[in-house]
Amino acid sequence: MEAAAAPALVFPSEIGGGPIRAIRGFLNPLKREKLRSGLCLATANGGFRKALNGVAEGDGVIIVDHGSRRDESNLMLNEFVDIFRERTKYPIVEPAHMELAEPSIKDAFDLCVQQGAKRVIVSPFFLSPGRHWNRDIPSLTAEAAKEHPGVSYIVTAPLGLHELLVDVLNDRISHCLSHVAGVAEECRVCAGTGKCRLYN
Repeated sequence: MEAAAAPALVFPSEIGGGPIRAIRGFLNPLKREKLRSGLCLATANGGFRKALNGVAEGDGVIIVDHGSRRDESNLMLNEFVDIFRERTKYPIVEPAHMELAEPSIKDAFDLCVQQGAKRVIVSPFFLSPGRHWNRDIPSLTAEAAKEHPGVSYIVTAPLGLHELLVDVLNDRISHCLSHVAGVAEECRVCAGTGKCRLYN
């Protein structure tokens, strides 16, 4: 009996979605096929995979970063969560820091359950699948879940090789170059730091 075929993936560049082709130059055909079939390519508007499931009623979302001793870095996650909540309209979305700062994953998990979550989705705000995604975040989430029997959870993939990150990176580069050319203000990340300048 033949195995069921993997769900079909449609990339933006294949449906006129703009110049999101740069990532293909980094991968040979075999690796490209593995990327297509193995990585989560979901987005808030339904993603590019057919029959994709999304956040449902009764779900809570935790967006977790590493955490920092710098308040500015931790506050940036709060701002991102606000943007994410507003854009997606998900009613239960909480920030968390893996370490070094509060709220912790446990704090955020508790808050989700207090707001009525029956399933908690922990989404790492990390680029690569390293030790924190493979071990630390799952361990901390499992510990937090022990206090809430009957509440299920999942730790999703990190951002990884998502084609939309090409646009994000290119936009950041373009904005900083525009600032250096004197035609744009500093972005919110660089504002007041004096770092967005050319060095000779």
